[in-house]
Amino acid sequence: MGFFGSLDIGASALTAQRLRMDTISQNIANVNTTRTENGTPYRRRVVIFEEKSPSAPFSDYLSEASRDKLVGGGVRVSKIVEDKAPFKKVYDPGHPDADKDGYVNMPNIDIITEMVNMISATRAYEANVTSINTTKSMAMKALDIGR
Repeated sequence: MGFFGSLDIGASALTAQRLRMDTISQNIANVNTTRTENGTPYRRRVVIFEEKSPSAPFSDYLSEASRDKLVGGGVRVSKIVEDKAPFKKVYDPGHPDADKDGYVNMPNIDIITEMVNMISATRAYEANVTSINTTKSMAMKALDIGR
């Protein structure tokens, strides 16, 4: 794998982590949304990642042994799914969405979990930026050797 492959993998990770952070932000923003367009409380969303296959078109012409040595092509978001955990019930008889017993179905979002996930996504993003910067530094050092 060359320098550009490393940069492509790092860039795919940055894109995936940015989408993960966007989804977490959306969850946090909707922590008190008791009614969506379909009439139910907001459901927490989770990003699912999967490995991207290498994008080397010439790999089709390599032998089976050579193809096994190819490194993955990075990461991509396969889908964003709704968390099927039950809604939280909060006693608030004055709320417009309260049932006959005075309980309101609240979104299945835990702020602490979302903040931990946000920190995790931020650290992964920073690690991938460091990886890209290291690759760029290696390329610059290789060019300096040629002088």
